[in-house]
Amino acid sequence: MLGGIFYFHSSWKEREETYTHKPLPLECISLNFRGFQFAQAMLFAIEEINNTTNLLPGISLGYKLYDTCGSIAGSVRAALALANGNDVVSAPSATPCTKPAQVQAVMGETSSSPSMAIATVIGPFHIPLISHFATCACLSDKTKYPSFLRTIPSDYYQSRALAQLVKHFGWSWVGAISTNDDYGNNGMATFTESAQQLGICLEYSVSFFRTDPPDKILKIINTIKASTSRVIIAFVSHLDLDVLIHELSHHNLTGYQWVGSESWISDSQTAEMNGHHILDGAIGLSIPKAHVRGMREFILNVKPLNSSGNEMFTEFWEALFSCKFKQSTAKQRECTGGEDLTQVHNSFTDMSLMPIFNNVYKGVYAVAHALHSILGCNETCNDKVQLNPLTILHHIGRIQFKTKEGDKVYFNEDGDPAAEYEIINWQRAESGFVEFVTVGLYDASLPADKQLNLHNTSLIWAQNSKQVPVSVCSENCPPGTRKVLQKGKPVCCFDCIRCAEGEISNVADSVSCVRCHPEFWSNEGRDACVKKEAEFLSYEEIMGALLTAASLFGTCMTAVVALIFFRNRKTPIVRANNSELSFLLLFSLTLCFLCSLSFIGRPSEWSCKLRHTAFGITFVLCISCVLGKTMVVLMAFRARLPGRNVMKWFGPAQQRLSVLGFTLIQVIICILWLTISPPFPFKNFEEFKDKIILECALGSAVGFWAVLGYIGILAILCFILAFLARKLPDNFNEAKFITFSMLIFCAVWITFIPAYVSSPGKFSVAVEIFAILASSFGLLICIFIPKCYIILYKPEKNTKKNIMGKMALK
Repeated sequence: MLGGIFYFHSSWKEREETYTHKPLPLECISLNFRGFQFAQAMLFAIEEINNTTNLLPGISLGYKLYDTCGSIAGSVRAALALANGNDVVSAPSATPCTKPAQVQAVMGETSSSPSMAIATVIGPFHIPLISHFATCACLSDKTKYPSFLRTIPSDYYQSRALAQLVKHFGWSWVGAISTNDDYGNNGMATFTESAQQLGICLEYSVSFFRTDPPDKILKIINTIKASTSRVIIAFVSHLDLDVLIHELSHHNLTGYQWVGSESWISDSQTAEMNGHHILDGAIGLSIPKAHVRGMREFILNVKPLNSSGNEMFTEFWEALFSCKFKQSTAKQRECTGGEDLTQVHNSFTDMSLMPIFNNVYKGVYAVAHALHSILGCNETCNDKVQLNPLTILHHIGRIQFKTKEGDKVYFNEDGDPAAEYEIINWQRAESGFVEFVTVGLYDASLPADKQLNLHNTSLIWAQNSKQVPVSVCSENCPPGTRKVLQKGKPVCCFDCIRCAEGEISNVADSVSCVRCHPEFWSNEGRDACVKKEAEFLSYEEIMGALLTAASLFGTCMTAVVALIFFRNRKTPIVRANNSELSFLLLFSLTLCFLCSLSFIGRPSEWSCKLRHTAFGITFVLCISCVLGKTMVVLMAFRARLPGRNVMKWFGPAQQRLSVLGFTLIQVIICILWLTISPPFPFKNFEEFKDKIILECALGSAVGFWAVLGYIGILAILCFILAFLARKLPDNFNEAKFITFSMLIFCAVWITFIPAYVSSPGKFSVAVEIFAILASSFGLLICIFIPKCYIILYKPEKNTKKNIMGKMALK
């Protein structure tokens, strides 16, 4: 014996109890054709099993059906009646099968909340309860519902599939409506959790039940009106959605994209109520389409039963054909019992829920296969075996078989089947009727990235649009920006802030910007790092070319002066002040001009070592020569005074030794510098954000300033001696020009220090080159140009007599 619990009525009359007498049974209203269809599917499976010899040969299955009126209390009442083996009737029945008989299993219920109540009641007795449409994930908890099984997947998978579907279409800002029962509340809780993991935000989440007062429904409608999201997730039963759609149509709330659960997305009765196109373009998950041979014909092959114990069936027949068996008014047609169902089109003749009928069919066959195994059936069954509900439950949990249509039936450890769904899209045909078009599949058994599979089928969206609706709180942040959450709003609401200089984001909706490698810099769009421009003083640029030209010009000018002096080396003006020092000074000036070229070009290891050491040594050589000439002038004057024989202590040999000694000290300083911590090429990332300054790091700052400091000491000493000799007779007074040249030299290098420190990048190198060239030109022009002028343009003054004559006049 199998029990069946369905709701043949969808509601009941409310009444206030006085608690002065025993409550009367529920008075059911609103006939539900779906319940009759489910019952017919159960009877079809039982008839098919009883008529075959392959399954339970010699054993007949019977059934007992109960109407719950959609009430949890009614479901519990029916479950207790089935468990106890007592019929619940208000009057004695004359029908044959009225003896008490405990059922071996129960088929039902259609909804989750009644199923939870039934499973709680019969669970302690281990009576199997197999539901065809109760999807709440909570029912998988075997500690609470040990005897519950189902032939429809758990909402644990459906909720996650809906979240993946929403994510697939880029909807991150959605509203949610659920039935205020276990089905809706648990399903929506799982969806919310999955949505948050996928970065989807719910602008609102409201729940209701079909029996709620109108003001609560109105509050939901106002919430939808005030929202900015354009997508609504509806985790509701078809009965509750029918109530909501009725109210939405009064407010003409069209244009929203609805995403539905399996409870209503493929329900033709709901589609028929969509006269105001509220749900046009809806998309959602449905149980895969199914076909069971002979079931459609069996369901539609119903005849009225005139027995007094079948008032409900009589009511069903009268509602099906809008007639009365006992005509009460002239307006009502009298039922004959021979009405043709093929001429009727209503929810009973609609077979769109065939997948659910198939679930009922599978449940009955699961019990039959378990009994077949327990009774050891082969050609006959051992009917002496005492059937135990716990044994039946264990065998049902382990069965595995295929239906005649090839569908594989089995239950996992939670009593659930494999989770597979079709993705359904509502598309209105030319006839005006809604077609449920399969546009994809979802298979929870596949890897996560392959579970959702959409076909290359054109989808129809809300308002018959072919463009995917957009439902976001904030538009996607493009590459080059980062997301900053708006205060007090969900994570889907954010502002897009441009990445800072030197940072990029190369993907959309980046939460942070990544800093570029020091050798790279962000482009204008802040979406890619580009290699920084390497900056150094090169020969190709104008400034480098001008400095190179100045250096070469100084070198040539020095060579010309040296040539003039060499050709006139026998003349008194050349010989007057140690011509050997003059030629050595011209040589050192040539080196000074040329060493500036080592500062131009890309810094390398050898150029960094060469530029500062060559500069330091050549300038010391130059200043040493000038110092020697200054001392020659000063000593020559002292030697001409009576009683002074100073020149013997400062002859040509001593002058050469002084120059060599001064220069050797600088050479030693440079060797120590190069040995301990030499200059090296360095990439400066700090000076400019978007450029790399290629420069020569000093290595040892002490070494650098020791080189400069030594040059400064010699220059100051030379300036002091020249200043002391400035008033000597003109014949020997080269000290005037030396004083002036040293004044220029010191002025240049004193101003060099702040200019060098404050100049950025390659300009600091240019400042150093300019200081070298300026001081070199100062020495060349001040010391040698006056003599060249006399040699070339005043040869009459380039005589010993003229020089000595001036001395006499003095």
